[in-house]
Amino acid sequence: MRIDLHTHSTASDGTDSPAALVRIARDAGLDVVALTDHDTTGGWAEAADALPADLTLVRGAEISCIDGDGISLHMLGYLFDDAEPEFARERELVRTDRVRRARAMVERCIELGAPITWERVREIAGDGAVGRPHVATALAEAGVVADVSDAFTPEWLKDGGRAFVGKYEITAVRAVRLIRAAGGVPVFAHPAASKRGRTVSDATIEELAEAGLAGLEVDHLDHDDETRARLRDLARGLGLVATGSSDYHGSRKIIGIGQFTTDPEVFAAIADQGRGVPLLRA
Repeated sequence: MRIDLHTHSTASDGTDSPAALVRIARDAGLDVVALTDHDTTGGWAEAADALPADLTLVRGAEISCIDGDGISLHMLGYLFDDAEPEFARERELVRTDRVRRARAMVERCIELGAPITWERVREIAGDGAVGRPHVATALAEAGVVADVSDAFTPEWLKDGGRAFVGKYEITAVRAVRLIRAAGGVPVFAHPAASKRGRTVSDATIEELAEAGLAGLEVDHLDHDDETRARLRDLARGLGLVATGSSDYHGSRKIIGIGQFTTDPEVFAAIADQGRGVPLLRA
């Protein structure tokens, strides 16, 4: 069984539509795929309608959070009820603020000499939730950086970088509790991805575990072998599951769907905890 629990579509910052993504997942030999767009469930219905035979869809989202030290992080939520009012309200606040933030980052880039426009960034985002990857794509198109990943440096869009602008974020502990209250299963996405900026302490992860965290995303492109071993040991000590995922964004990033996967027993444990919405299979 091949299981990828972290992918993005055009509902946020991926380049494949939700319908195309599930077809790509099946063509790649996946048995299970999770659609986890940033702070939105807008791609769920399209992915479900297009679900090919023999593929199981896990409906989820990747929630923007912040810890007590001001460090940004992402929390994957699986199988939650997207209509639960408190969690839905918080996701709407995050999505609304994304537009203000992205526009402010574009303005900073222009002030720094980048020949990009807000109109082009909106075109790149299409119907998806506009975010940093869309600004990064505009920078790459304009020849300011070599590719999208090169935009995520202190020179441009990395946390704390010259063009970085903060956004409304839910505290990580609250995000865990909101996901649980909506019947979902929270897993900390790429918790040691130091290339993206500051990472949280083990003490923070322990606090999240006490709040109801279910797991850590261990096998991820942004973690080297030593980091994966450390995170796996930490998860084991805290009674958390250890997942693996591609964090697939289509052509916006180099990683292929299914490049990292989750053990079937771990997936079964996550599915068993989900109470908000069921797994979907065509």
